[in-house]
Amino acid sequence: MEQFGYELRMERERRQITLETICTVTKVSLRHLEALEAGRYAELPGGVFRKGIVRSYLSAVGLEEPLWLERFDAMLQANGAASEEEGWTEFAENVRKNRGGRSGRRLDSRWIGVAVMVAVLVVFGWGVWKFVLHGRLFL
Repeated sequence: MEQFGYELRMERERRQITLETICTVTKVSLRHLEALEAGRYAELPGGVFRKGIVRSYLSAVGLEEPLWLERFDAMLQANGAASEEEGWTEFAENVRKNRGGRSGRRLDSRWIGVAVMVAVLVVFGWGVWKFVLHGRLFL
C-alpha cells in the first residue's frame, strides 16, 4: 500500500514541488497529504473525499489523472480498502434520496402558503372593490 504513496512522492520531488505548495494550491491539509504519500490511507477521509484528495494531488503535481486514479483504485481493491468505499457510496446515495424527499415536501408546503396568500389578497381586493369603490358603505 505504501508503494503508491512512495511513487507519488518521488514524482512530486522530481518536479521539485513542495508539499506546502500542494497544500496551498489544493486546499488539502498538510496532514492528509503526508498520509497520502506515506500510504496511511486510514488517516484520510473516506469515500469520495479520499479520491478527491488524490485527484487534487495529481492535478497539482501535473500527473496523468486517469492512469494514476486507475492504479489507486486497483491498489485499494487489492488491499481490501475498496469495500469501505462501497459503504460510503451507499451512505451518499441514501443521503441524496432522503434530501430529495424532504425538499419535495418543503416545496409543496411553500406553494400551499403562496396559494393561501394569493387567495387572501384576492378576497381582500374584491371586498375593497365591491364595498368601498362601487357600493355606498355607511360608517
